[in-house]
Amino acid sequence: MISMANGPTALLIVLDAVGVSTLQYLMRHAKHTVSLPHLGAMGLGNLLTTEFHALIPRRPRAQFAAAITQASAYPDSTIGHREMVGVIDPRRYQLFPDGFPVEFVTALERQIGRGLIFNRMAGGVEAIEDNRELHERTGKPILYASKCDPVMQLAMNEGVIPVREQHRIVDTAFDLARRMGVNITRVIGRSYVIKDGAIFRTPNRHDRTLPLESPTLVDVARGKGVRTVSVGKTAELVGARFDDLIKITDAALLDPALGPRFADAKRRDSNPYTIQGTIEALKAAKGATRPRGTFVFANLVDADSLFGHTRDVDGALRAIEEFDRRLPQIKGYLVAGDLLVITADHGMEHRDDYGYHSLEPLPMLSERVGDEFALAAFSEETLALAGYLAAQLLGCADEYVATCGLEAYR
Repeated sequence: MISMANGPTALLIVLDAVGVSTLQYLMRHAKHTVSLPHLGAMGLGNLLTTEFHALIPRRPRAQFAAAITQASAYPDSTIGHREMVGVIDPRRYQLFPDGFPVEFVTALERQIGRGLIFNRMAGGVEAIEDNRELHERTGKPILYASKCDPVMQLAMNEGVIPVREQHRIVDTAFDLARRMGVNITRVIGRSYVIKDGAIFRTPNRHDRTLPLESPTLVDVARGKGVRTVSVGKTAELVGARFDDLIKITDAALLDPALGPRFADAKRRDSNPYTIQGTIEALKAAKGATRPRGTFVFANLVDADSLFGHTRDVDGALRAIEEFDRRLPQIKGYLVAGDLLVITADHGMEHRDDYGYHSLEPLPMLSERVGDEFALAAFSEETLALAGYLAAQLLGCADEYVATCGLEAYR
């Protein structure tokens, strides 16, 4: 039963690493005819060059479709997600091409009671493939630095190190890095298992993120009584305190009635879980008394972590197409007056050796259900516009702009 005492719902969905240039690259190199009719109906074709208009036509009557350039200096998932809710970060961060400092590694080994192996810059799949036998024989986590992000990663087999201990190791590494001045934005625990000889990075990954130094839309909205909900790993990326956290990781919990499909033949995707979590968040928004409304922030990561860094063009496109297929279902849980915003946190440049995060124009598509789009945009480009659209719907736009210092963009 839908409560009659509910305020509106603002749903913000991030298609991780699906920048405008990235999408055009993927479509240009596709081996099949790409089908994105529902994103196209929201105005995606308006952002693409004429080369793609036969496939995704322009929609002059789209409510809101724009290509946005982030104002922050670095193309990183944490930085992009934080900018969407009002944090502009002008800093550039450090990469670790030679691995992390020896004194840090030695101190971490002492604190976690395990040795560490590898400690080099590498892609995630590469690091696990090259080191998993030694890790599984010795119980020593695989430590590696990201090729494109200021991120420390620790890969661990769930059959070797239990998930709870993995999370403790990640937290310990992050706290120690902060104390020792290792300049990173995140530590990621890459949980994996081996099935039929293949590596599966599981949804039990754990992120510890650089603490926020200023408030976000999440804080502003919560202060106004809006219910805030993180779906997937959004809360870990942003670092803000949400009222509700929805992170489904067990395939047995996927509702077959919702028609989930995996884009990956080995069912390694996490997007099906996030899509179901988003639907559950929307159901809850209408099934309980929430007079000030609900803000739902969801991240669909597969075009980045599963298919982007590995330069899997077909996989990335299938993940995006699968989201497009599910989009009408998601919109079906929104009612008149609700708002949907779809954007991306950065692009993905496919180079010969790896997929690297890129600064590029990012899509921002938005619709207000059952109404003409009457919300104002910023006059200066920033991903913080996503939060501004949501804040207007939720009645806290002035507080959002003032609290997050966004006056220059208004």
